Amino acid sequence: MTVLRRTLRTNARSALRADSLIRTALLAQLADPGGEVWLVSAWISDVDLVDNSDGSFDLLLGEDTPLRCRLSDLLIRLARNGTAVRVVTQKAPANAVFLERLALAESKGMNLRVFLDENIHEKSLVGPGWMFSGSMNFTRNGLARNKESITYILDEQAAAQAVMDYQHEWTASGV
Repeated sequence: MTVLRRTLRTNARSALRADSLIRTALLAQLADPGGEVWLVSAWISDVDLVDNSDGSFDLLLGEDTPLRCRLSDLLIRLARNGTAVRVVTQKAPANAVFLERLALAESKGMNLRVFLDENIHEKSLVGPGWMFSGSMNFTRNGLARNKESITYILDEQAAAQAVMDYQHEWTASGV
């Protein structure tokens, strides 16, 4: 099995931006739903990830497609379409809008669960066979402005191990 790994260093002036990488991964997951997606970060803003003003993503986004799709919108659509979505973050004012949107979806019985952990500092996004990890929080500055180091890994074994670790840490412990 070939493992693909690439570390990117982003900043506001470079052509490499983390938001485009995250958007691509989540849209690909939406195209082939299933498994679990874990978003783990102390700080998460409900950033705009998809500009659908021209209808380019209507097929992937399904019914009632928005013109702009935020991070919460993509996670909720994933949960609605068969991917288990798990989010680990802190209860902080900066995360409030994002958490409110997820709480509404969680209350509607979607396969989406939020774990609040005041000690979280890890920053990662993991799905079936892929993962991002690095210095970047999932905020406007983290995704598009700050100088960040992000490693993107295509490795089923590493992603599965991360999911098992997360399940053990948060699902089993009931944080």
